[in-house]
Amino acid sequence: MLTSSTFTPAWWLSNPHLQTIAAKWFRRNEKINTFREILQLPDHDSLELAWTEIPNKQEKKPIIILLHGLEGSVDSHYAKGMLQALKNQGWIGVLMHFRGCGQHPNKLGRSYHSGDIEDVTYLASLIETRYPASKKAIIGFSLGGNVLANYLAKTVNHNISAGVMICAPFDLASCSKRINKGLSKIYQKYLINMLKNSARTKIHQNKVQHINQTQLKNITTMWDFDNQYTAPLNGFVDAQDYYHQASGKPLLNKINTPCLVLHAQDDPFLCHNSTIEQLDLNDNVHFEVSQKGGHVGFISGNNPLNPMYWLEHRVPQYLTRYL
Repeated sequence: MLTSSTFTPAWWLSNPHLQTIAAKWFRRNEKINTFREILQLPDHDSLELAWTEIPNKQEKKPIIILLHGLEGSVDSHYAKGMLQALKNQGWIGVLMHFRGCGQHPNKLGRSYHSGDIEDVTYLASLIETRYPASKKAIIGFSLGGNVLANYLAKTVNHNISAGVMICAPFDLASCSKRINKGLSKIYQKYLINMLKNSARTKIHQNKVQHINQTQLKNITTMWDFDNQYTAPLNGFVDAQDYYHQASGKPLLNKINTPCLVLHAQDDPFLCHNSTIEQLDLNDNVHFEVSQKGGHVGFISGNNPLNPMYWLEHRVPQYLTRYL
């Protein structure tokens, strides 16, 4: 079901770029205490988890997995805020760092991509085995939202009660074009620099052989990075093949789990028309669209000294009915 959102932006943050950047700046000094766990994977690589608390063996509190965005971490403003909001609800949050996004590089050459569900599948199954009495949900931000769409659509047997996808790049090809236009190029440069830093380390350590340092240095766009690095590293022919296979939009009507999707028309990372045109939804997916909000911004309130982070109210409100 496609509906209008109740979100109203703060009068002093109606611009999409201000919405996108402000929360990061406002929350730059915020801290949340988390408990770190290194999870060993079947392929001998590892993941870093950040728990709001370590559940006991008989835990009955709901457990919510968080999937961050591209090159995000527990220190991302949206992750800190949502983990605290979940904790305030009396729930347990656990952020899964995608491979290589924690405090240390991962052991293998592979990293992660928008359609990679192997690790979240393993984690969700492990948490179900460890804490069978707890209800579970997953929240995905940006890239993590697209990963969540892939996971829920492609995983037949899981114990996830509900999901939330926030500002997800469901149409990857249009997103790579959108972020290469106008002021959005600023975000592209920021993300590309982080991605290239991670790739540079793996090339130096001989974990990656399909690209060299000179080729990497010449990459300037998200499409080029995905075409020359992400796609061949993960078994895709090229960026076009990767985008086609990993985009979550065609999968939304296959999701059998209650899901909330939050999307802003003015998101500077996403192409709005490509996101909602010919959108095929079933009754499980509640797709809310707001006119404003930026990319994982959604800041409201009348007082610039006391901003309100709308996502941290809307998401728990939705999840409550399933947890």
